[in-house]
Amino acid sequence: MKPFWTTALAGAAVAATLAIGRPAAADDTLRVCLNEDIPPYSFHHGAKAGGFDLAVADAIAKRLGRTLSVQWFETGIDIDSSFTIQANALLSDGRCQLIAGYPLYRVSLEKPQMATGRLPGFDGAKPEDRRRRIALGELAVSKPYFRAPLTVVLSGRAADKRIAGLGDLAGLKLGVDQASLPDIILMRYGDGKYIEQVTHFIPGRSELFPEMENGQIDATLVELRRFDAWRDSHQASGYFHRIGFNMGFAALATEQPLLEAVNGAIADMTAKGEFEAMAKAAGMTYVPPSQPVVLEAISLVDMFKD
Repeated sequence: MKPFWTTALAGAAVAATLAIGRPAAADDTLRVCLNEDIPPYSFHHGAKAGGFDLAVADAIAKRLGRTLSVQWFETGIDIDSSFTIQANALLSDGRCQLIAGYPLYRVSLEKPQMATGRLPGFDGAKPEDRRRRIALGELAVSKPYFRAPLTVVLSGRAADKRIAGLGDLAGLKLGVDQASLPDIILMRYGDGKYIEQVTHFIPGRSELFPEMENGQIDATLVELRRFDAWRDSHQASGYFHRIGFNMGFAALATEQPLLEAVNGAIADMTAKGEFEAMAKAAGMTYVPPSQPVVLEAISLVDMFKD
C-alpha cells in the first residue's frame, strides 16, 4: 500500500507458502493477506519476500499449529481507493482469513455504508476479478501488536536540531506529501503558521526524500515506516506526534474464535519481547501499542497540538 507508508530487510525474510489467488480450505493453513509494497512492514518482489508483518504472521501461524499461506495484494494511491473497503473485500471473498497491519481506528471498523466493494489487485488475480463486486461483511480486529506513529525526519542543516514538538519546526524548509494526514496537520498547526514554509509533493512519486537529500527540504512530518525505509540518509528527531494508530489483524466478525487464538499468541509474544526482535530484524523502529487501543476520532484539537 503506497499511501500512508532498502536496508536490513533480508533478515526479516520468512519462508511462506504463497497463495495464487485460490482460497485454501485446509484447517491446518492460516491464510493472511499482506500488502506487497510497504517496507519494512511487508514486501514481495518476485521471489523475494519479507518484512515485519510477514514475520509476525508466520510466528502466529506456528503458535496455532498451522502453515502460513500469504495472499499478496496491492492498493492504489488514487482518491477513489479505500483500503478499508479493499481489505473487507479480500476477507469477504475468502482470499484470506486475516489482514495484517490493520489500523485500529473506529471509522475503519464500522459497518461499510456500501453493500459491495471491489477487490484490489492481488497475486493470481484474473481479469474478471477486477470487474467483480464483492458483498461486504462486518469486520472485527485483534489486539494491537505495534503502533504506527508520525515522526519528524530531519536532514541537512537541521539534522542536529532538537525537536520536542511541531513548534520547533519554525524557520525550517518543510516538505510533505499533498493531501496526506501529515499535510493536514502541518497546514493547520498554529493557525496556519507554517503555510508559507511547506512545499507539497505528489504522493506516489517518491519526490520528498530526494529533495531532502539535495538540501531543498530541511524537515518533514511523515509515517515512521517511511523513515525506516530511508534511515541511511536521514536523521530521526525522536519526536512522535500525538496522532498515531495501533495496528492489529482484521478478520470477518464470524472469525471470532480465530481472533481469540491470535490474541493469545499476541499476548504471549508481547510478554516474551518477540515483536521488538522481529522489528529489529526487519530494519524497523518498534513502537509498542498505547491507549486508547482503538482511536475513536481525530479532532481539531489533535491537529493543533503537538
